[in-house]
Amino acid sequence: MHQRKPRIALLAIPEVAASTLYGMFDVLASAGRDWASLVEGREGESVLEPKVVTLRGSGPMTLANGVQMMPDEDDGTTPDVVCVPEVAVAPSAVLTESHRAEITWLRRCYEAGAIVATACSGAMLLAETGLLEGAEATTHWAYCDALASYPGVQVFPNRALVVSGEGGRLIMAGGGTSWEDLALYLVARLVSVDEAMHIARLFLIDWHDVGQLPYAALARNRQVADAVIARCQAWIAEHYEEPSPVASMIQLSELTERTFSRRFKQATGMAPIEYVHTLRLEEAKQLLESGDEPVEAVAQEVGYEDAAFFGRLFRRKVGVTPTQYRKRFRGLRRALET
Repeated sequence: MHQRKPRIALLAIPEVAASTLYGMFDVLASAGRDWASLVEGREGESVLEPKVVTLRGSGPMTLANGVQMMPDEDDGTTPDVVCVPEVAVAPSAVLTESHRAEITWLRRCYEAGAIVATACSGAMLLAETGLLEGAEATTHWAYCDALASYPGVQVFPNRALVVSGEGGRLIMAGGGTSWEDLALYLVARLVSVDEAMHIARLFLIDWHDVGQLPYAALARNRQVADAVIARCQAWIAEHYEEPSPVASMIQLSELTERTFSRRFKQATGMAPIEYVHTLRLEEAKQLLESGDEPVEAVAQEVGYEDAAFFGRLFRRKVGVTPTQYRKRFRGLRRALET
């Protein structure tokens, strides 16, 4: 039986920035689709169904900074998740009358079982619903005092993400580009932590400024045009940790070393040994993210007897040391798993 995709409604209001609204849309729509296409070389399909919706009638809407867009009207069905990306108003602004329809809708969706999620100042609109009374919350630092003025709201300014309410169905991310953290969390919760990690690498999302190399998937797409090389790729994917893997592939191919190297490079764009290193390092990244084994043990597990060589190679290819990579990405994985 075909399982229905989780529906995520991204709320369009005049005070939201187009970059935030469509940034969330793009990240959520990528889940299940882009990693498969770009890294695994197969056709993928989005496993989430994000939609930009409005409660303000049909026709174009002018967003913050004067950007025009054409959101879909709310069709009356309850989405699985409702997201309020932001409300770009002064912290002292009163939203009760200007956003009455949205406030009523958010409460109705929550009471019907939906998750209600906000990023940045979007928590101010959530507070207007009364759903945060007695709950933990967070928002952009400039709005923390205003949010704390609502009855019974306990604000945690230093927390990047707060999950609160019955069944953890109230989710708030902090300020700035926290919508990225929120989108990752939703992917982890609705799909899987592994898919959220894929998204983090594809979109270069992190809570630290480390550049793009640590996110790059080093393994290349499997190709099928050259059947001999494809067979070798399938073999090395399961045996990359073995000694002398290139020699084993040559033997499997029944080609001369020179012919094998030429055809492998032509098919994959990489020399055979470089391809082996990329597979090993990609597996090492997964082990560093998810486990506590010493770096030396990780090196041996993926096929490197010399841990010092492994460390130098990892640093050259990934841009950070194995220890630095673990510190940054294990924290991200664990945050997504909570």
